[in-house]
Amino acid sequence: LEWVKRWAADLDDAGVVFPNFANYMSRYVKKGSIRGRLFENKTKTGKYIWEKDTLIDLTFPQVLDRVVEEFPDQYAFRYTTTDYTRTYSEFRDDVDTFARSLIALGVKPGDHVAIWATNVPQWFVTFWATVKIGAVLVTVNTAYKIYEAEYLLRQSDTHTLVMIDGYKDSDYVGIIKELCPELETAEAGKPLYTKRLPFLRNIITVDSKQKGCLTWDEAMSLADRVPIEEVYRRALSINKHDVCNMQYTSGTTGFPKGVMLTHYNIVNNGKCIGDCMDLSTADKMLIHVPMFHCFGMVLSMTACMTHGATMCPIPYFSPRLSLACINQEKITACNGVPTMFIAMLEHEDFAKTDFSHMRTGIMAGSPCPVKVMQDVVEKMNMKEITIVYGQTEASPGCTQSRVDDPIEVRVNTVGRPLPGVECKIVDPQTGKDLPDNVDGEFLARGYNVMKGYYKMPEATAAAIDEDGWLHTGDLARRDENGNYKITGRIRDMIIRGGENIYPKEIEDFIYTHPKVSDVQVIGVPDKQYGEEIMACVILKEGENMTADELKDYIRSHMAKHKTPKYIDFVTEFPMNAAGKIMKYKMREYAIEKLKLHEESRIVTA
Repeated sequence: LEWVKRWAADLDDAGVVFPNFANYMSRYVKKGSIRGRLFENKTKTGKYIWEKDTLIDLTFPQVLDRVVEEFPDQYAFRYTTTDYTRTYSEFRDDVDTFARSLIALGVKPGDHVAIWATNVPQWFVTFWATVKIGAVLVTVNTAYKIYEAEYLLRQSDTHTLVMIDGYKDSDYVGIIKELCPELETAEAGKPLYTKRLPFLRNIITVDSKQKGCLTWDEAMSLADRVPIEEVYRRALSINKHDVCNMQYTSGTTGFPKGVMLTHYNIVNNGKCIGDCMDLSTADKMLIHVPMFHCFGMVLSMTACMTHGATMCPIPYFSPRLSLACINQEKITACNGVPTMFIAMLEHEDFAKTDFSHMRTGIMAGSPCPVKVMQDVVEKMNMKEITIVYGQTEASPGCTQSRVDDPIEVRVNTVGRPLPGVECKIVDPQTGKDLPDNVDGEFLARGYNVMKGYYKMPEATAAAIDEDGWLHTGDLARRDENGNYKITGRIRDMIIRGGENIYPKEIEDFIYTHPKVSDVQVIGVPDKQYGEEIMACVILKEGENMTADELKDYIRSHMAKHKTPKYIDFVTEFPMNAAGKIMKYKMREYAIEKLKLHEESRIVTA
């Protein structure tokens, strides 16, 4: 304290002087932040932050802050189709700017912000900015037309909508103009008041300038009106059990329901799934699954962001763009539904794609044919591919095979329960627990189960029983090693003359025919047996086959009652935008095509 006594005799309290001096000097001294212990991946080529198979008590903004602290210069995004490359630190700056814009537009904690877009950079920025200020991100299916869009925007009470101009045959701008004719005279930047969407106050258009709407750049420029401290204040006031996302279930039956998921649900589900894939800073993931679906948002984005991995998104799935991205970015991980992997394997560019860096990925979304899994392991070098099973109501993962499981387990089962998730098989009629190797309904309970369906208490009570078990409606069995095998949907099961027939078993066998590219098996009404089996088959390019030829092939390898009565050669299957095949639509087509109207009216007990 020499200098204090000499220059300021009356200041002798070091507790006052020294902190002041340290604070003044801090701008000239480079800070070395104190880091926690980091973990290494199995091959010691990359690092990650949180110990494997543990749950973390963090919100989304806290996760991003920690990743930026540990790996500020690690790439978060590297797009190959558009000019957007950001490190984690740069990405957080984009998020903070848009978070300030949302606050300027009147978005309050708990308000709903909808994003209607493909996997464009603005999707990711909107997600992280929305959840950072305590609001709820509502995902909108990219295939929606006016009827579904109106239902979702009304049912979800959306306050602010961020949208692109359209996708495939859906014209979003045309839809919004029809739903909100008031836009014609509305002033951009001022709160909207529309009759059909009473809660909607703002629309932000990413691709073009529209009447009554703000462009993305105009919205970003509003950030200047709000100090960054307000974003920090909001982020600090979030509880990990607050709802941060509403996913509308695919609606393969009835109206879509808004599944309310919390920070704790999604952060931990994504983290545990990334743990099972051994993700780290060494990984680059190709993201071509849709972000509006859990497969994109949780299994891809959240799994990467909780492990400091790099994401290479593609706006929408295209086998050509996906294969080009694998080549250009030396991709190590790739998620997809079986149809995506089939499309890549059969594409003309497949042979000239370098898969030497490829290691892992997830095949999920619909039952995974064993043959496709084996092809992906052998031909795409995805030696550590895993399967995740779950549903949106479970954030979505319930079980997963691990990268170090034997290949038989990874190809033939959906693995064992994820950490913190309990699973069991019960008799759908009685609710009694069933022993191993017996088919029954799959139930799950744990941190990952949704808060409920938005404004649908009866539907919530029907899905989650009083003991907290989520009833999935899926048929499954557990083997003696604790791994689960999904055998079908309770509704998809075909009951032919009292025999329970599982379509997946027949599908898996038909896949082994060298001329078959893809197949779906459905039940169609029948006077004699109640239901008969129909196989809808897509042949490989340039191949021909008769129905009798395929029936003989099946009959020579499977029980006679499992041989389809009808075989229909098709070029595609009806799918929703999440890549899920809509079997109920296939049944409707079949009833029309085979003229089974009379049979379909037979009433059963």
